[in-house]
Amino acid sequence: MLVKEYRICMPLTVEEYRIGQLYMISKHSHEQSDRGEGVEVVQNEPFHDPTHGQGQFTEKRVYLNSKLPSWARAVVPRIFYVTEKAWNYYPHTITEYTCSFLPKFSIHIETKYEDNKGCNDTIFDSELKDQEREVCFIDIAYDEIPERYYKESEDLRYFRSEKTSRGMLQEGWRDTQEPIMCSYKLVTVKFEVWGLQTRVEQFVHKVVRDILLLGHRQAFAWVDEWIDMTMDEVREYERTIQEATNQKIGIFPPSISIGETLSSLAPNGPASAPPTPLYTDAPEFLSVPKDRPRKKSAPETLTLRETARSGPEATSEPAPNRSSLSPESNQLE
Repeated sequence: MLVKEYRICMPLTVEEYRIGQLYMISKHSHEQSDRGEGVEVVQNEPFHDPTHGQGQFTEKRVYLNSKLPSWARAVVPRIFYVTEKAWNYYPHTITEYTCSFLPKFSIHIETKYEDNKGCNDTIFDSELKDQEREVCFIDIAYDEIPERYYKESEDLRYFRSEKTSRGMLQEGWRDTQEPIMCSYKLVTVKFEVWGLQTRVEQFVHKVVRDILLLGHRQAFAWVDEWIDMTMDEVREYERTIQEATNQKIGIFPPSISIGETLSSLAPNGPASAPPTPLYTDAPEFLSVPKDRPRKKSAPETLTLRETARSGPEATSEPAPNRSSLSPESNQLE
């Protein structure tokens, strides 16, 4: 388990950001969705919690097979998806992510918003208890963003809001900006698989950080689109965009939990047996059929032409058979 606390400051108030985050999430999900992949909204309705009071519960399925690193695409089937469940009791939210293909993988995000510049070091004391965590500040204007995410219109070093006259954030803007708020996010990543835990948890945190940076940049870059909205108007916008996004994604494959399928293949064991099988080989339905003919679009060996050499001892030697691997992106979008 790897725990980090992210602090993201914004040139907004907490009350303003309540509208901005809802608008940003809906618009961003729609932009990132395409037929067969994207964000499907399963449930979005009011919810009452005896501790936190009135809030909003949202369940989504994020289909992103093509966004995985190449090594993961080789073993993950097309019916793979991530389930997001969020409880929004603004200014306090809880979000959980689980994976249909990896039962031992989860992400838990606890978020709190305050009107300050990220100086509250005790905001998560009750949640952390004895757990150690690293505190990471994210600068929405000057932190490096992956090139594939960059848009000139969302570069906050040069963006200025026409409606609020805020923007063109200069170096050190968090010390001088008014108003200013901070999004505090306590992120816990678990991947309980021996031998892969550290690598996967670190990779997931890098992805989470990139997404948080992009989302908060967009929330402010789009401020002129949402700043005049009321809560009722942004909820109506949510519903409209959700319908359009679900139609844009299209028809999904059957919703099958791979973890449950793998468990059903395991031999019966005692009640204390682990919920996932201990097999190292992929089940038959994930394997390439053995009798499928191999595609031969190129010769299996490569022989170079003989090159004449001067002198009586000149000989012709076959070129060694070498292969090279083209690096592929290992980033999760």
